[in-house]
Amino acid sequence: MVNVLVCIKRVPDSSGEVLLTDDAQSVDGRHVGFTISDHENCAVEQAIQLATATGGEATVVTLGPAEAAEQLRGALALGCTAATHVVAESTGFGPADVARELAAVVAAHEAEGRTHDLILLGNDAADSGDFQVGIRLSYLLDRPVVTGIGTIEADGSAITATCDGPTGQEVYELPMPAVVTMLEGGVEPRYPTVSGRMKAKKITIEEREPSAAPAGAKRIKLKVPPPVPSQVQVLGEGPSAADAVVDLFVSLGVTR
Repeated sequence: MVNVLVCIKRVPDSSGEVLLTDDAQSVDGRHVGFTISDHENCAVEQAIQLATATGGEATVVTLGPAEAAEQLRGALALGCTAATHVVAESTGFGPADVARELAAVVAAHEAEGRTHDLILLGNDAADSGDFQVGIRLSYLLDRPVVTGIGTIEADGSAITATCDGPTGQEVYELPMPAVVTMLEGGVEPRYPTVSGRMKAKKITIEEREPSAAPAGAKRIKLKVPPPVPSQVQVLGEGPSAADAVVDLFVSLGVTR
């Protein structure tokens, strides 16, 4: 039996144009919807798969404003069986603050007899690009950690984590309890069913206050990179452009 805690974050939907707040400290979500990252969607799916296959439980946790309950309900609709909400304005919390609060949730659950054999997170924050929380959390809990994972299999008291490395597939074996950060692409996230959504509405979400005041991210500012410039070259029109097309193929190394 593997009990999994999966950590998610409410972030602005960045499928369109990304805008920053006036202080350039966070992504401006006033004019777009909210979601979780693709990495976290895969982490939720992996948590549900592992818990279901081993007879364990998948619990979802977030730190965020009251509206972040929407994202928790979404994970519950998919198959997570419990949820914990640290209610706070997440823009004031840096990676170290978030890791501390997640560790406090784990400690509180353990004191209640609810252990988490595996903790899953997205590989990085979709809004601020932080890659720190998973590693910081593992240090606070004194648990082994591996990052950038695509798929996980559990066998007894250990897991096998697989990812694509620079020279091929990489496989890691970790004893549980452990911390893993997930990349998208290894598993296919499911869509919530109508019955799943109805069931999620009936589940009581545990609410907690932060264990300490946040120190903040201490970042200078976020910066949206300029769009990649594109160039168009008109080779000609009609049959007269044939020679130019042939010359282009030759320059690209295209041969018959």
